[in-house]
Amino acid sequence: MSFAASLAQSIAGLNVAQQEAVNYMHGPCLVLAGAGSGKTRVITHKIGRLIQAGMQPDQVAAITFTNKAAAEMRERAKSLIGKSAKGVLICTFHALGVRLLRQDGRVLGLKPQFSILDSDDVTSILKDAGGSTDAATARQWQWAISLWKNQGLNAAQAEAQARAPEEVSLARIMARYEERLTAYQSVDFDDLISLPLKLLRDHPEVRERWQAALRHVLVDEYQDTNATQYELLKLLVGERGRFTAVGDDDQSIYGWRGATLDNLKRLPEEYPTLKVVKLEQNYRSTSAILRAANNVIGPNPKLYPKTLFSELGEGEPVRVIDCDNEEHEAERTVARIQSLRAGSGDTPHREWRDFAVLYRANHLAKPFEKALRKAQIPYKVSGGQSFFDRAEVKDLCAWLRLMVNNNDDPAFMRAITSPKRGIGHTTLGSLGTFASQYKLSLFESLLSHSLGSVVPAKTLGSLQEFGRCVNDLEYRARHTVGAEASLAFLLEWLKDIGYEQHLYDAEDSEQVAAARWTNVMDFCEWMAQRSGGQIDDTAGVTTAAETKTLLEVVQTIALLSTISERQQDQNVITLSTLHAAKGLEWPHVMLAGCVEGMLPFKMDDEHGAGSENMLLRLQEERRLMYVGITRAQRTLAVTWVRRRKKGRDYIAGVPSRFITEMALDKTTVKEDPREKLKALRAEFAKRAADQALANSGD
Repeated sequence: MSFAASLAQSIAGLNVAQQEAVNYMHGPCLVLAGAGSGKTRVITHKIGRLIQAGMQPDQVAAITFTNKAAAEMRERAKSLIGKSAKGVLICTFHALGVRLLRQDGRVLGLKPQFSILDSDDVTSILKDAGGSTDAATARQWQWAISLWKNQGLNAAQAEAQARAPEEVSLARIMARYEERLTAYQSVDFDDLISLPLKLLRDHPEVRERWQAALRHVLVDEYQDTNATQYELLKLLVGERGRFTAVGDDDQSIYGWRGATLDNLKRLPEEYPTLKVVKLEQNYRSTSAILRAANNVIGPNPKLYPKTLFSELGEGEPVRVIDCDNEEHEAERTVARIQSLRAGSGDTPHREWRDFAVLYRANHLAKPFEKALRKAQIPYKVSGGQSFFDRAEVKDLCAWLRLMVNNNDDPAFMRAITSPKRGIGHTTLGSLGTFASQYKLSLFESLLSHSLGSVVPAKTLGSLQEFGRCVNDLEYRARHTVGAEASLAFLLEWLKDIGYEQHLYDAEDSEQVAAARWTNVMDFCEWMAQRSGGQIDDTAGVTTAAETKTLLEVVQTIALLSTISERQQDQNVITLSTLHAAKGLEWPHVMLAGCVEGMLPFKMDDEHGAGSENMLLRLQEERRLMYVGITRAQRTLAVTWVRRRKKGRDYIAGVPSRFITEMALDKTTVKEDPREKLKALRAEFAKRAADQALANSGD
């Protein structure tokens, strides 16, 4: 069957609203995709439809927010349209920003091999820029500066609009921070959006080239865009508005990090010919679950009213479980999981991976972890430590970043001390003073003939040997291509610098050191695979058929957040915050901690927030509850506690107002999971006894 015929057949299998969204290609389009309504299917089919209509694959871009979503979309597009999917730019916003800056950042003064700093690097630089030794203070500065950047403000603009002396002071710290980033030829994650915006806004020739290259842009999770991302998209798609925005105003839960529903409001104003298509048929949840979701979200004001419906049947009633305290809540949750998993009659066996416990804040996970361990039930905490946050991996990334960009001083400081090579803090302090005096990077200072005047000869030899080592590695990495060669290079490098011995010397426990070395091996294999083009790069840069030099792979490393996808297939229960659960789904969901003060969260006016801000916060909390409810496919239980911990004290727990808003059938919702589990065990015992009696009669 031809590509056109196969695609037409696939599109025919979509519902009417989905077909309308896929087939509309003549102007700007907003697809309001309710939870579980098949938005990824619509996006991938529209990519195919655009190519079928005459666009080249590399003229189509699909942008989303997470590496996981981009990887899933890439795989779905490949299965639908085959080889053509390789040419489509499917990536995250940040990966798109990297592509823009690598290609055209020189007009902003950026070299193509600029570094991308992680959160720890940023904290360290801000401590220096602000003259503070307190990491917590630096992180607060980091958060405030990030919000300014997401609003499209630089340091000068932030200072101009500052209303308090503290804001003026922070804006000046931001200015010093910006100076350091420029000197280091480095950017932070917010810069990956704000700098491409500046690039397109201030340089017409670059903007016109990108607009000509991308004839249609599809944006996933549009409700999560912030002001800077909206402006960037406007400049990418041009006045003709060649875009499809896919989103759901009812799932906008990231206001605290700059996402704004104003971007949805602005679309019909700035694009009067905007086509709006609503996807209201849900393919995930039962009618009972959707009814609760629709009831909860009902009180919120609507930009575009919609009501989700399902053809999956009524299903089990949504349950409400009241508990004495957090420990009791965890026990009842585990009992419910065990009873559902045991099933009865014709109910199929359920895997551990079919269950999720969702909550408002990370600290609520602890009682559930204890209860699951006690019951010997396997679990994972979603949003735990990223592989790339491990010290040994950060060490290696620092070396690799320094290979790519010698001006990266934060990477220099980590690499030269990992492993230690007889270069202490005194020497590094002298080197830093020398570099500042002559306006050089730390690495450039190693090559200066004058350096011998400030450090002893023996130390100078160690410093220069480190510099030669980095230069040699850079040359070899530039000429290393393919998985096998890359792995051999990485293993030889680790042997040369004695990194395995460094790990064993640093740890009292050989078991811990061995585990860290295993992480290093996983990292090397992972890097090598991407050099060989065997795995799609989660930054959206490498395709399955493409090989890259090891140095090119290194340039994308800061965008990557997961070592491998195999961890997703673990047969374990998921514990997750509601924010981290967005975009995911499970057959059976327990929504925990549904009490006033937690969900909705701190609605009392502790910080003098105005009534309008309080209302907006409540609306976002309601959307968060809606997101939690719509993660469930087959069963949903909502739990609350009569008393809960606040600090060292206990306070009375009041059921969340959202439980009332769910408008559940009062005669069917209450459940005691322990009694249900007890009854199931009694039933199984009776069956066993009956079978034994029957066998004895034989």
